[in-house]
Amino acid sequence: MDAIDVKINAIGENTEEKTSPIIGYFPSGYDPMKNSINPDPNSSVKVYKSVNSRNPRNPRMQVVVGVRGSEVKFVGTNYSGEATTPQLCNYALGVLDKETRVLKMVPIAANRVSLGLVLDGGRYRLAVFSLEAVAEKEVKEGVGTTEEKTDKFRNLTLLYSTKKNIRRDVKRETLRQSEDQEMQQNMEHKIKGIKINTQALEAIASTSNARNTPPYDLEATAAHKAYPLDKIILKGEWDYLLDILELANAGSQFTPDLYPTFVCNRVHQLETIKDESKKRKMAGILSYMTHLIRFKDRHTMDGVSSTSKRHKLPTILSHKFSSMFDITNNNRIPDEKQKLLISYVLVLSLFVDGFRSDLSDIAKDLHINPLTLRSHYEYLGCKFVRENHVLLATLPVPLEFQTIKRKRRR
Repeated sequence: MDAIDVKINAIGENTEEKTSPIIGYFPSGYDPMKNSINPDPNSSVKVYKSVNSRNPRNPRMQVVVGVRGSEVKFVGTNYSGEATTPQLCNYALGVLDKETRVLKMVPIAANRVSLGLVLDGGRYRLAVFSLEAVAEKEVKEGVGTTEEKTDKFRNLTLLYSTKKNIRRDVKRETLRQSEDQEMQQNMEHKIKGIKINTQALEAIASTSNARNTPPYDLEATAAHKAYPLDKIILKGEWDYLLDILELANAGSQFTPDLYPTFVCNRVHQLETIKDESKKRKMAGILSYMTHLIRFKDRHTMDGVSSTSKRHKLPTILSHKFSSMFDITNNNRIPDEKQKLLISYVLVLSLFVDGFRSDLSDIAKDLHINPLTLRSHYEYLGCKFVRENHVLLATLPVPLEFQTIKRKRRR
């Protein structure tokens, strides 16, 4: 064979515009050129490329070769088989033009596709091409709903997968349908057994208002109805407010290092209450006030006291307070919600003191100047009277809130 001098023209790979040639292996007796000129509807050569590949420069690809009259299909992938082995050299396809003596070197995707054998008869283990790639191709062509996509996957499994995989998918589908039916029956049974507590829903809905105060009733003719207690402490919360009652019945001492000063100065009143329901109610209010004050200390003070850290807040109240007072990402209560929390404490203090409340000890517990605290009481509709040289907050009814008067400009 005579040697000739040629000029080599190497063509670089450009994956963004076009894909390099892909080598495919065909079964004996199959002429791909013949089929490209006169396509046989029962024979095909298809290349699938994933449209959502993590690496666009080297996407997941498959070559699928089907032959008419044969049960054998050839499938090649670039992410399994020999394609996953280390590539020690690169391959190129050379095309020599003898007249111009130019040898064009075109890179081939040798590291992209390796082929496996698929047998439809089911007697051998099948190496089926990726259903995901086919589905992605169909999605690109316009397959719409999720149900249609699911059906496509199921049909591909029935067409190309092994009998073992088909049986597995059939069992999964049967199990899923039975679980759906059982879940639906359970949900219907539960829904029938649910009793909606409309009173609790109304109470929760009324905890917020434009005035940023506890729920109130402007038409109330009695002080204890002006701020309804059942909308401040919900029915299901009283069972978590028994700590003070139990300690009082056991004769325990209440000290300021464990309980607010306001509570310590009034817990002795429980001994004078003979009615057990009223006694439990008073103790529950004191306990609720304690939780509110300790919650405020925990989420507002720069250096949180050890008392508030040790305080055990019931989970039901912790969730309620966190939602009601808008705990922020930095674990702080916003200023407006601090005012709301203070208003709750002051209203409960009026209940405990028979709506004639001394400001001194509650001001100490809330870390607020008594003069500033007085404006909080007034905002709630309270009036002040002096009794034995002590300033007391009272709550006249019907409620009358202060309005800000502005001077007209001439």
